[in-house]
Amino acid sequence: MRSGFEKRIWLPASAREVEEAGWDQPDVIIFSGDAYIDHPSFGPAVIGRVIESEGLNVAIVPQPNWRDDLRDFKKLGPPRLFFGVTAGNMDSMVNHYTAFRRLRSDDAYTPGGKAGFRPDYPTIVYTNILKKLYPSVPVVIGGIEASMRRLTHYDYWKDMLQPSVLVSSGADMLVYGMGEQPVREICRLLKKGVPFGSLRTVPQTVIRQSRDQELPVNKNWTDRYMHSFEACLAGRKEFSENFVAFEKESNKVNAARLIEPSGGYNVIVNPPFPPLTTPELDRIYDLPFTYMPHPRYSKKGAIPAWEMIKFSVNIHRGCFGGCSFCAIASHQGKFVSSRSEESVMKEIDRISALPDFRGYLSDLGGPSANMYGMKGKNREICDKCSRPSCIWPSVCSNLNTSHRELTQLYRRVNARKDIKKAFIGSGIRYDLLFREWNPKAGEEEREYLAELVLNHVSGRLKVAPEHTADHVVNLMRKVPFSLFMKLKKEFDNLIAENSLNYQLVPYFISSHPGCTEKDMADLAQTMQHLGLNPEQVQDFTPTPMTLSTVIYYTGYDPYTGKKVFVERTIDGKRRQKSYFFKNRSERK
Repeated sequence: MRSGFEKRIWLPASAREVEEAGWDQPDVIIFSGDAYIDHPSFGPAVIGRVIESEGLNVAIVPQPNWRDDLRDFKKLGPPRLFFGVTAGNMDSMVNHYTAFRRLRSDDAYTPGGKAGFRPDYPTIVYTNILKKLYPSVPVVIGGIEASMRRLTHYDYWKDMLQPSVLVSSGADMLVYGMGEQPVREICRLLKKGVPFGSLRTVPQTVIRQSRDQELPVNKNWTDRYMHSFEACLAGRKEFSENFVAFEKESNKVNAARLIEPSGGYNVIVNPPFPPLTTPELDRIYDLPFTYMPHPRYSKKGAIPAWEMIKFSVNIHRGCFGGCSFCAIASHQGKFVSSRSEESVMKEIDRISALPDFRGYLSDLGGPSANMYGMKGKNREICDKCSRPSCIWPSVCSNLNTSHRELTQLYRRVNARKDIKKAFIGSGIRYDLLFREWNPKAGEEEREYLAELVLNHVSGRLKVAPEHTADHVVNLMRKVPFSLFMKLKKEFDNLIAENSLNYQLVPYFISSHPGCTEKDMADLAQTMQHLGLNPEQVQDFTPTPMTLSTVIYYTGYDPYTGKKVFVERTIDGKRRQKSYFFKNRSERK
């Protein structure tokens, strides 16, 4: 248990620091694919601080060398309780490769932005190494890479289905989603002396056991059996049905326990914890983060991911948008948990005390900028709902979409003497602002848009209509392009009335399922007609366990059974993306 750690600032990241802390042996050791940045936007640091807050000694080994004699995996020895393994804040394959499967030359989560400091699939690589070195020590995997591979999934880089990463890695347990609650429960049970092997019914965890073994008993849960990994390999229909079951259960308040046979095992996904309450979320942000990279990186160059967010504040988590191509809802959940204003203010106090802070917050947002404080008006209706999106194909009548609290928060932050301006860098869900899509939108939403544009934009408002073709945005679970035109009209009026030289910058996706070359040509022509220059055209990358990826792999919509055109060739994907740049060169 802890001894001299109260005097320390950082989680120990070396044998010397563990010795200085006065520990004979850490209780938990976390291996991470990212550099160690002690900031609440970085999952490994959050989980480390949560474990620490439970009275345990936790050390972290960032970006261990997996190519040499494995000294990084041996230097701290085994932990008393378990190893934690995460690929980091980002899926390693998205981090490493472009949508064209070309190797990237940089890594935003490494000092100097250098590439090559983590393997492909570090969740699997690190766990395999630890299980060979310390076969009797439990390994718990988590983070976005593990979370989105908790069941059978399509791997774009291998172009084939893969089993649960729990099977591939040989780990003892997987924590999915935002891991604070399950990790706290695991730590509390282990402190009581419960053997790790008995932790079979912790919510929001995944375990595997022999098929002939009886399921762990929990009388409050219902069970839902899914097609086996082998059946999914043999038939795309089975894989599609599995995804629909997974997505529906993931969006329920009272989800079923999912059982997926795989090889000689059953992969068992226990239902999640309820969404965090405001006090519970505030408690996480009250943990003693330094908001800085570990001093070991002081002479190794800036870490781009930290430079981007170091003066940003996350005010909520979760997203009820349910976009087909996005993994946020499957990881963070559909239901939004919001921090209190006082918690936000306390964090700004800490940020404003940082040595190079100059009064500008780079973001005051979350997965989406404008979902703060929003939730169902009647909780009983939410409890029975399994819709993937609360705002598509229409805005739920039970959803409170008032922007009043958010506007008040913006104004309170900007009124602080230590804040010159709080920018909004997160994406805006403009479909919530207009009655053409949201019947409840009114004066509060107009007031929010004016507050946003006039006081929180650096001269450019970035939004993501994603496409202009109705059939494509429909597959994306996004609103028609006509809503973007409504936003553009309101934006243009605001900047004209206030004599501002601001720009509206739209973001788009090429090669999404359903999108043809003609659709991209039409999109580019529309942008040319409007006089807009999209700065980023993101080519669709099929990431594990999203609806868009299932359509990409199977060639049809699993909800309707209708066939969908999919551009699978790299040359075809390049052609789709090139339409913007062709038209841009023609305008010069």
